[in-house]
Amino acid sequence: MYDLIVIGAGPGGYVCAIRAAQLGLKVACVEGRETLGGTCLNVGCIPSKALLHASHMAHEMHANFATLGLMNAHADVDWDRMQAYKAETVAANTKGIEFLFKKNKVDWIKGWASIPAAGQVKVGDTVHETKNIVIASGSIPSALKGVEVDNDGGVVVDSTGALMLRKIPETMVVIGAGVIGLELGSVYARLGAKVTVIEYLDAITPGMDAEVQKQFQRILSKQGFKFVMGAAVSGVEAADGRATVTYQPKKGGDAKQIDADVVLVATGRRPWHDGLGLETLGVQITDRGQIAIDGHWATNVPGVYAIGDAVPGPMLAHKAEDEGMAVAEVIAGKHGHVNYDVIPGVIYTTPEIASVGLTEEAAKAAGRKVKVGKFPLMGNARAKAMLQAEGFVKLVADAETDRILGAHIIGPGAGEMIHEICVAMEFGAAAQDVALTCHAHPTVSEAVREAALACGDGAIHV
Repeated sequence: MYDLIVIGAGPGGYVCAIRAAQLGLKVACVEGRETLGGTCLNVGCIPSKALLHASHMAHEMHANFATLGLMNAHADVDWDRMQAYKAETVAANTKGIEFLFKKNKVDWIKGWASIPAAGQVKVGDTVHETKNIVIASGSIPSALKGVEVDNDGGVVVDSTGALMLRKIPETMVVIGAGVIGLELGSVYARLGAKVTVIEYLDAITPGMDAEVQKQFQRILSKQGFKFVMGAAVSGVEAADGRATVTYQPKKGGDAKQIDADVVLVATGRRPWHDGLGLETLGVQITDRGQIAIDGHWATNVPGVYAIGDAVPGPMLAHKAEDEGMAVAEVIAGKHGHVNYDVIPGVIYTTPEIASVGLTEEAAKAAGRKVKVGKFPLMGNARAKAMLQAEGFVKLVADAETDRILGAHIIGPGAGEMIHEICVAMEFGAAAQDVALTCHAHPTVSEAVREAALACGDGAIHV
């Protein structure tokens, strides 16, 4: 008899299992993949960041080395070696999780799970008894009507297939201008592909700060991206190793077509809990296919909890990790907590994009009176020295209390800098608190302080 069985060993599941074991529970984790880590580690976050890092190095060599005085530098891309580096990165991390399971005495039950009844998890022909179950089954790429994905064929692919193309394409069409599409599009654009992004909405990265969206699109366009905005893809036909994408402008007009060596379908992800038997078990599912939970991550079936991409909220690995730790503490009789107002989001392109909290538009739509402090990186000495001064830092604060409501950064190291504001928001800090905090010089992080100063009497270096 286990105290807890976790279904799924992605960021939410494996963190939940380890935390529960640390709290003294007898824990098992069910995972059907050959390796631990889920989508994020195997075919998502980690391999994509490996390719982003490698392609960024190539981009720096071609775009900036001569300016830096590093002459005659030339990079021949060995795609097979780059793929091997990606695989080595993934393997090192998956083996690390195996080590952590052994260290914390978490049993790995290999196979695919179903839940025949509360308190039971079936894997293969064996039924395991448990007091509690946490579903951390994750998500899969969303399908697009009229488009058939064939990752093995390597012509029309989703994010998984885009990580393992047999060769670098000369031309690529990305359907969807969200995080996944722009990150993976960046990899291939840096390696020489001509990338066209087709987006149904009128702005890239839906839901992000409007100023960030505009600046980001301008920068990507300078990097060679072509954008077709406000267009609905009606079909993709693959033949003879190439594909033709047909799309219709939303504002009307004739349908148009574009050919490409590879088409990446990056239209989001959907919760995945197929085969668990939730309908028979009576677990409530929302209209969007998510597992319905209460404030303690419990489903309507006693003893069954759910976290991560399978439940409402942003589909982010760190959100799943937070929920995994919190629900483990709840099951162990403690108080689990996740502050959903302070969950950062990062796009790992060059430059990076990072945000947390409310955008200016969302705050005003909610009836909040706000003040905005903005500082351009052209005023930051470190960013200019790095040849990455096209971005900015933007803080959104309450106009009356000065309390920070959100932050939005476009620039080098944005994904690292955002955490200063996350901590500030977690403690209810005002913009003035950040403005009064000494920041080392020269660092790009000084731009955060300058943006905070701009919420008051004004920034110094602009």
